[in-house]
Amino acid sequence: MQLYSYFRSSAAYRVRIALALKGLAYEYTSVHLTKGEQNAGAYRALNAQALVPTLVDGPRTLTQSLAIIEYLDERHPQPPLLPGTPEGRARVRAIALSIACDIHPLNNLRVLRYLVRTLGVSEDAKNAWYRHWIDLGLSALESQLAGDPSTGTFCHGDAPSLADVCLVPQLANARRYAIRLDAYPTLTSIDSSCRAIPAFAQAAPERQPDAQ
Repeated sequence: MQLYSYFRSSAAYRVRIALALKGLAYEYTSVHLTKGEQNAGAYRALNAQALVPTLVDGPRTLTQSLAIIEYLDERHPQPPLLPGTPEGRARVRAIALSIACDIHPLNNLRVLRYLVRTLGVSEDAKNAWYRHWIDLGLSALESQLAGDPSTGTFCHGDAPSLADVCLVPQLANARRYAIRLDAYPTLTSIDSSCRAIPAFAQAAPERQPDAQ
């Protein structure tokens, strides 16, 4: 397998965690987003959206982090990243999607660049935008998880799932932008439990070959 990744990409970070949890070897190919390498013709031929990650597995080229992770989970079922019941799977997917679809898209690199470069937003205003959407999303997630008996050491019970694979990169991004996380004790406790697992540590941005 070959993973096209960027060390700071939250979406690529998710896939790296999933690969590490499943013990799957892969070739790491860096696509440096801040240098515009995602816009090169050769890469666009693999991923028309010019985003990371892209996973090449034999004849298959896969895009979109959650689709890739569910593909890996089906092809390599152990350890499972989704619970065994329909209700559990729905809950875990809902948590993952609240991060991947409602929080992350509003604060990823291309959105922040558009705010500054096209709309002329100041750096302070850009950072206020980032904090607003992070706080709104994490506040809802904290309330949801803190009040649900299905929450355990991890987002769902006592084993990491697709939800945790999404949560850890999002909190890493928040820390990079100096967002205070004191208001989210449930989320930070889960994050600490995850980051103590070698697979999560192995996938961390600073451990990647293109880390700068």
